[in-house]
Amino acid sequence: MTPEEAILIAKYVASVCPQQRFNEHTPDVWGDILAPYTVDDARAAVIAVAARQAFVAPAEIVTEIRARREERIELAHVVYDGNPLETGAQSAASRRALITAAADGLLPPRTPAAALGTADRLALPPGPYTNRVAAARAAVGQGIPTAREGVVNPRAISCRICQALPGTSCTVRGRRMRDVHPARLDDAKRRAAGLPPIDPADDRAAEDRIRAATAALAAQAVTTEET
Repeated sequence: MTPEEAILIAKYVASVCPQQRFNEHTPDVWGDILAPYTVDDARAAVIAVAARQAFVAPAEIVTEIRARREERIELAHVVYDGNPLETGAQSAASRRALITAAADGLLPPRTPAAALGTADRLALPPGPYTNRVAAARAAVGQGIPTAREGVVNPRAISCRICQALPGTSCTVRGRRMRDVHPARLDDAKRRAAGLPPIDPADDRAAEDRIRAATAALAAQAVTTEET
């Protein structure tokens, strides 16, 4: 939270608790206390606290924010499959990144079965994405480190084939795969090389060219046999 956002929160509390006293130093002090948290989480916490009592203290805002963050982590059922090429410290860092993303609200709530890859995953709305799911797909992939320099970790990004989230295995017909989809590995290699992701339109065009070439060869084979 920035100092400017701390001022907004202080004004917000003054609006919902007009009987509470403030002075010119209040936003600075509250900003120091609430600095680790977002203004959206702080605003929601103010509403929750003010709904049950007449005054709102910064410590009560922090307690409410922490409770909501722990709830998000619990509902996300964070699972990190890991990477055999990672060290223990790197694996721990990857899992911490996922837990932080869940606490920030960037991972959607999931059942344990979905988290483990034993149930159908919720389908994402058609792109381009403009909602919170888009933020999860972008932010979580960036937050998970690769195994080590020069080593590609395909589980650090989502899979465009089965929609597996970062940190989870790819699935086929509801069953977890031992490896990942080739397209996911290709995407991870491109990201490691600093290249942009493959455009789905280009991918479909390549598939169409392969189908057309296959059909042409089949037609040529039939013509040869007839002659």
